[in-house]
Amino acid sequence: MKSSAGLPAIVVTGDGAGVVSHAGARLLVETARRSGVAAGLSQRLSLWRAPRAVHDPGKIVLDLAVAIAAGGDCAADIAMLRAQPEVFGSVASDPTVSRLISLLAEDPEGAGLAIRAARSQARQRVWGHAGIPWQADGHGRKLVIDLDATYIDAHSPKEQATKARKGFGFHPLLGFVDHGEQGTGEAMTGLLRPGSAGAGTAADHITLLKEMLAHLPEDATAFDEHCRRPILVRTDSAGATHAFTQFLIEQGIEFSLGAKLGDYDIDTILAAIPPEAWIPAINPDGTPQPDARVCEATALFGLTTWPQDMRVILKKDKPLPGSQLTITDHDGMRVTGFFTSTGHLAPPELELRHRRHARVEDRIRCGKDTGLANLPFHGFAHNQIWLEICALAQDLLALTQRAALTGPARRWEPKTLRHRLLATAARLVRTGRQLILRYAQNWPWTPLLTSVFTRLHALSSP
Repeated sequence: MKSSAGLPAIVVTGDGAGVVSHAGARLLVETARRSGVAAGLSQRLSLWRAPRAVHDPGKIVLDLAVAIAAGGDCAADIAMLRAQPEVFGSVASDPTVSRLISLLAEDPEGAGLAIRAARSQARQRVWGHAGIPWQADGHGRKLVIDLDATYIDAHSPKEQATKARKGFGFHPLLGFVDHGEQGTGEAMTGLLRPGSAGAGTAADHITLLKEMLAHLPEDATAFDEHCRRPILVRTDSAGATHAFTQFLIEQGIEFSLGAKLGDYDIDTILAAIPPEAWIPAINPDGTPQPDARVCEATALFGLTTWPQDMRVILKKDKPLPGSQLTITDHDGMRVTGFFTSTGHLAPPELELRHRRHARVEDRIRCGKDTGLANLPFHGFAHNQIWLEICALAQDLLALTQRAALTGPARRWEPKTLRHRLLATAARLVRTGRQLILRYAQNWPWTPLLTSVFTRLHALSSP
C-alpha cells in the first residue's frame, strides 16, 4: 500500500553531539548582559547569598526568567538551561532554586524591590540607546501607562487564594508602559492580591503607580515649569475613583479613566444631548468610524466633587452581533464614556486615545503566556517572588525587541518570538578557545537572529 502522506521515512537515534536546543534563547542572555540587568541582579541580590554558596542568587533569578521567557511555566523548567551549560553557564539544581525562592519569600518586599531596581537600571540603559517610547497626542508627546487587574485561577488550595467573581484564585493589579502601534509594551510591576480584592481599590492603584514612577527613567517623569509630567495614565472604570484622580492631579499626570455610567441617570443625560452634538468617531488613520459617534457631556454630569477641569466624553456605537448588552445601552446603541483631564484635544481624538487602552488586554494575555497563567507555589510570598520573576521575563523580551529588533518583529508576541527565534536550534562548534553557535542556513529567520546579536553587541557591556 502506497503512502499518500509525502513524508520521508526517518531513523531516530539519541547519539547526537554538539547540538543545542533552544539556542536562540541565548539572545536573552545577551540582552541581560548588555542591558546591565544581569550585573544589577547579582549586585542587588547579594544580600541573599549564603557565605559558602556556589550559585549567585542573581544568576538563579535570571536563569528562571530566561526559562520562563523561552516558554517555561514553572521553576522546574529551568532544566532546559541546565542541560546546556556551554551556552547558558552553570545552572542551579531544582533544590537550590527552591531554597532561594523560600529565602527571598522571607522578605518579599525587599527582594521584589531589588529585582525591580535591577530592571529599572536596565530600562534606563536600553531607553537611552533606543529612545523613550513617547507617543504623540497632537499637542506634544506622552509616556503612556496602562493599569488593569486580572484573575489568575488557583487549581489547588494556596495561601490567600479566595473565591472571586470569576472563580477561585488571585486578582493581581498590573501596570504596563505602552509602546504604541510600533511596539508591544513593558511589564513594569504588579500587586499580587487575593481573589476577593476589589477592582476599584484606590489605595492599590496609588501604590502601584507610585512604584512605577519610582522605577521609570527620570527623563520620562520629570516635572516641567508648570508642575506637569509628560505622562498619561489609562485605566478602565476601576480606576475612576476620587482618591486616585486626586493623586494623579497632584502628581501632574494626565489621565483617561473609564466612567461608571451606571452611577448616573444616563437616560436623562442622553435625552439632553442634541443630535447635532454627536460627531463621528475616528479610526487610527483619521477616517470616520462606521456607526460610532462621540460627544462631550461634561456639563450634564455635575462633577462638583471631582477635580476641576475634568471632562466627560461619551461614545455610542452599534454593538457587534453577540455582544453582551448593558443597562446604559440606548436605542440599540452601546453607550460608554470616560473621564479625562486633557483639555486640548477634541472628543474624537480623546476617544481614539482611550480606546487604545484595550492594548493592555494583549499585554496581560502575553503575561499569562509568560509564566502568569498559574502561580505555582503554595505560599503567598513565594508567589509574590514568582510575579516579580515573570515581570523580569517579560522585560527581557520587551527590551530585546526595543534594543535589537525593527519593523514587524518589534510587535511580535512571545509565542511568535519563541517559534521563530528563541526555539531555534544550533550546532555548538569549538575552535581553539572560542565557542561558536552555528544556526541553520535554511532557517527563514536565521538572518534576523544573527542581526539581533549584532545589534545587542553594539551596546557596550556596563
